[in-house]
Amino acid sequence: MENNIVETKKENSSKVYFTDFRVKQGTNLLEKLKKLMLNAGIKNIDFNNKFTAIKIHFGEPGNLSYLRPNYAKVVADLVKELGGKPFLTDCNTLYVGRRKNALDHIDAAYEDGFTPFSTGCHVIIADGIKGTDEELIKIDMEYVKEAKIGKAITDSDVIISLNHFKGHEAAGFGGAMKNIGMGCGSRAGKMEMHSSGKPENKLEKCIGCKLCAKQCAHDAITFDEAGKAHIDHNKCVGCGRCIGTCNFDAISSGESHSNDILNRKIAEYTYAVLKDKPNFHINLIVDVSPYCDCHSENDAPIVPNIGMLASFDPVALDLACIDLVNEQTAIHDSRLGENIHKFSHTTLENSDNLTLNHPDTNWKSCIEHAVKIGLGNENYELIKI
Repeated sequence: MENNIVETKKENSSKVYFTDFRVKQGTNLLEKLKKLMLNAGIKNIDFNNKFTAIKIHFGEPGNLSYLRPNYAKVVADLVKELGGKPFLTDCNTLYVGRRKNALDHIDAAYEDGFTPFSTGCHVIIADGIKGTDEELIKIDMEYVKEAKIGKAITDSDVIISLNHFKGHEAAGFGGAMKNIGMGCGSRAGKMEMHSSGKPENKLEKCIGCKLCAKQCAHDAITFDEAGKAHIDHNKCVGCGRCIGTCNFDAISSGESHSNDILNRKIAEYTYAVLKDKPNFHINLIVDVSPYCDCHSENDAPIVPNIGMLASFDPVALDLACIDLVNEQTAIHDSRLGENIHKFSHTTLENSDNLTLNHPDTNWKSCIEHAVKIGLGNENYELIKI
């Protein structure tokens, strides 16, 4: 490969390919994405007449930080060029929103631009109309014995993940593993991943705005005479939507280890999805929002746009993105910028960007567990294209 620069090289490392967002006249970012995929070796996969699931997040309508459909078209076109049969896919959500059943989900995808006319392939919601079309994948791991995966995902021959790298209010970061592990779980699978911890409301911070209740799909939040929110743990499934919705930091994870368990389950679900299939992964570090694209809004980016990365190893890919984000100077007028000022005289002062973005999370727990179960490698070579 000409003009490639290996920035980081470690023994027994996985290759992660990188290109920035700079372009010269006569080319564009879409051409750079195709070149990145080719340099990363996507042609080594046999796509001939293979049903290829392109796992993507379509974005909750109202959110504008999700990946543009143009990127998905580049991936779909290349798969067709290599003889494959691509389709864009995601599973239904656990929470209230526009993507909790297949019909509304497809409408949301089309509204955000992911139509067959703009992307060159169809949208298939992997776990069916009500989120119950699933296949049990036996893995017998520490937290997950049988992963509940959307049927269209398990029926596919090849899996490609196209991921918006960002912050996340429960996992710490959203990348390939979050998009695959959580995203490919059926509604029951998502409930299994979220079930280890239930959020608590700090009454002294609660102002009674009731935004949290509007996001709860399980009627678990009620209000006392003073207007303070109370969470019924018998009804709560631990999805964490209320945590991200609260603008006053009143709601947080009730168990200090619950987000760690969530991350470990995400790693195990990712393993279940990928274990028997050829797979390839692309992360775009662009519009790095502090929260998941599941929100019907997006806050300002926390760091500048960085680039596009691709690898056969989802763990090395995510870790490379984490390292790149943590090397950046925070955008001053962002959640991260505010938190850096807020925690400048605390024990969090020397924390990394993703931890400061959501101090109650621990992104390392996902990487560490993924390496432990053999999903991928923590050592990587970053190869610049």
